Amino acid sequence: MNKRIVILGAGESGVGTAVLALQKGYEVFVSDFGTIAEKYEAMLLEYKIPYEQKQHSEEKILEADMVMKSPGISEKVGIVKKIRAKGIKIISEIEFAYPYCDGKIIGITGSNGKTTTTNLVYHIFKTAGFNVGMAGNVGISFAYMVAKEPKDLYVIEISSFQLDDIDRFKCDIAILLNITPDHLDRYNYEMKNYVASKFNITKNQTGADAFIYCLDDEETINFLKLNPSKISAKRFPFTIQKELEEGAFIKENKLFINILQTTFSMLTNEITIKGKHNQYNSLAAGLAARHEEIRDEILREAFSTFKSIPHRLESVLTINGVEYINDSKATNVNSAWYALESMEKDVIWIAGGVDKGNDYTSLIPLIKKRVKALVCLGDDNLKLQSTFSGIVDVIISTNNMKDAVRSASQLAEKGEAVLLSPCCASFDLFQNYEDRGDQFKECIKNL
Repeated sequence: MNKRIVILGAGESGVGTAVLALQKGYEVFVSDFGTIAEKYEAMLLEYKIPYEQKQHSEEKILEADMVMKSPGISEKVGIVKKIRAKGIKIISEIEFAYPYCDGKIIGITGSNGKTTTTNLVYHIFKTAGFNVGMAGNVGISFAYMVAKEPKDLYVIEISSFQLDDIDRFKCDIAILLNITPDHLDRYNYEMKNYVASKFNITKNQTGADAFIYCLDDEETINFLKLNPSKISAKRFPFTIQKELEEGAFIKENKLFINILQTTFSMLTNEITIKGKHNQYNSLAAGLAARHEEIRDEILREAFSTFKSIPHRLESVLTINGVEYINDSKATNVNSAWYALESMEKDVIWIAGGVDKGNDYTSLIPLIKKRVKALVCLGDDNLKLQSTFSGIVDVIISTNNMKDAVRSASQLAEKGEAVLLSPCCASFDLFQNYEDRGDQFKECIKNL
């Protein structure tokens, strides 16, 4: 008799898992409590996969041998509690797909920089001629790629939510960029739970594998000190604060990668992506590339031809001497910190959205130095207003993108920048951060 898998959530990871499960002979049922997007419903119909939407039929779900829970679904949801109570195994998409994957895996996680680093690693290996695919939180789901577009190498962006439900999944190269407070609402507001979740990326690694991590990240280093025997993989650190005999670092405006008894170096101004945060991303990506012995000239070419991703410090237009910058992907405090830190002009800052337990106080020194006015954009702007009252001279509250952009453009003068770097999730006013960024760009074009 075929094993029965129930998939909760019919988004990218859910439908990708359903397609792979069907291919491998499982009896599949997909259940989504919301409305399934047209694209994904069409795929379920194409593959004749049974599904339901706008409800969870408990009887059908609790008959499962295993459940794949989409990463956006919280453990606090009633049906998830009932699945756990019945002792049915819950796994993530990457866990389900892993046994069917024949290629190498480079997994990338962190609170900030995941998408840029994943794209950069993919670009480097693509430039080097590898049969490589980009999957996970960016691009198509890992499960769908394994089913329909198998590769020799998978570069996967992995969230903490996906790492929570892994058992056998293993990265040949695991990259942990940084750990700063984010999604604490999903981790009982306990930072240690979130840190442990991120370190699951090293789970199951052996001495033959590589762990690439940031020496300058306090939470990462504290965990490694407290758990010295937890990491079996060979460690490769990166830093912008000192030289390393083995690892990657920045010195005198040059990037260095010392690994496998070889040294690669390149001027930082020859690397297309700018800012301190992108120096970290480049160091991590460079270590992964040199670990797989990608030649110097290929790595140099890839670093100098990579284009920044949309919604991450994306320069949209300059109008009357004012530059408009879309950083909608900055959904937490640390991302916004990096954006503000990279600004060389006075800024009209557009921020706000769904607060995930944010502490904005770390931004205050940068706000004092660079922010001329704050335009709050959200259903509830009180926390932002109270935090920065008396620090920013002008604070305006808005609840739609058109008003936010119009207000910012009226406040901005020639030589300044309007920066959308929200610090918060987008779900109060927008479908997702992409929708928020797209609306920002559209409003700018209509100024």
